[in-house]
Amino acid sequence: MSDIKQIEATGRVGDSRIALVVSRYNSSVVDRLLEGCINTLMSAGIKRANVSLVKVPGAFEIPVTVKRIADAGNVDAIITLGAVIRGETAHFEIIAAECARGIAAIAVETGLPVIFGVLTVDTIDQAMDRSGDEESNKGSEAAQTAMEMITVLGQIG
Repeated sequence: MSDIKQIEATGRVGDSRIALVVSRYNSSVVDRLLEGCINTLMSAGIKRANVSLVKVPGAFEIPVTVKRIADAGNVDAIITLGAVIRGETAHFEIIAAECARGIAAIAVETGLPVIFGVLTVDTIDQAMDRSGDEESNKGSEAAQTAMEMITVLGQIG
């Protein structure tokens, strides 16, 4: 495979501009995701001045906010963070599906890395597990994914 051109995540991301779109709903979980995300971005050399934080009421409001940011054209990636926890009604399925569908559609339409860091879990215990230390924190994982996608798409052009 040495004769095949390979594109993978390499390069500097320190000057990258990243927007975080974060749900306020289930804040005890989402705040932990946000902390993991920001810590990972800062550790990678992303400048604080290049990170913008937009808080929205819930996961359902994330896609329209992402679309507005993407259309403005002043970021290199958008990271979404939230937590949808199953309850006793169909509300979980509707919110989780529409949030994921909206985010994916915007990423494909705009060609901008839009990272899905919205937990969709059955229990609060699962949510806490996925928002824990850096190794299991899906906010940290979303930040890493954003930085990798910035460099990969940058190489593609």
